[in-house]
Amino acid sequence: SISDNELKEVSEQLYAADGNRAASGQIVLDLQYEIAASKASAGQDYASNRLFKYVAEATLFAKPTFARLLALLDNYEERTGYSETLTSEEEQEVEAFLEAVFQTSVMATLTSFFLNKGLYSSTKAFRADLKEMWFGLYSRSSGAALDSSGFEHVFHGEIKNGKVSGCHSWVQLYELEKDGELNYLSYSYDGPWTAFPDVLALQYRWNGYLKSIGSVFVGSSPEFDLALYTLCYKARPDQKCEVSLGGEAAQIQTYSWTSSFYGDNQRYVASSYPVSP
Repeated sequence: SISDNELKEVSEQLYAADGNRAASGQIVLDLQYEIAASKASAGQDYASNRLFKYVAEATLFAKPTFARLLALLDNYEERTGYSETLTSEEEQEVEAFLEAVFQTSVMATLTSFFLNKGLYSSTKAFRADLKEMWFGLYSRSSGAALDSSGFEHVFHGEIKNGKVSGCHSWVQLYELEKDGELNYLSYSYDGPWTAFPDVLALQYRWNGYLKSIGSVFVGSSPEFDLALYTLCYKARPDQKCEVSLGGEAAQIQTYSWTSSFYGDNQRYVASSYPVSP
């Protein structure tokens, strides 16, 4: 078992270890209009400008984990009900991403914590399980197609029942907006952090499909998102996970997929994201 105090301690350690996160000035947002969360479902456009005024792509996206995350983002069919096909090249891109992630201080910190707690017997065992829980395919279409994974849902996003589902990566949001596929509408929460990562709850349309409230870490590295979400998924699955980041309290909500399993009845990640009020 992992205590509440241990969760706060290790989350602070992950936060401190995130040397690849954006520095001051490397991301500039234009938040524009704040709405009450209760009004978010209307999908009204209050923002005439883009959300991202500036991102230091040449610096941030040259870092191995960012570069290899970007390589993964074009591998997915966002519509549920259509099978994902994993080519050998795409499989190599997954391995390259995991290789880069496991070379970071963030993932080394989480790995050490899990090994000390006896959750895994080795780094190799943890990495293999992390790959299955995040990248293993399952069906969000009642078995019609192997059309989803935890990674696709959280880091890429999906279109299901006429709405945006998942999509909790600031990198993906930036890429979609840059490509003209995302129309930013408003925001309903901007966290108390004055440095990155910060928590933002926003409203937008992706190719016309509404995301009424989407919560993301802004400015975090891919390894930080993956490590913190994995920590909470293992420690507090299917509930709010209380963490501490830079001295500020935060909550992560995780969900496990309950309709199919891998290994010895292990559950895939269904979703994970920072909670906004």
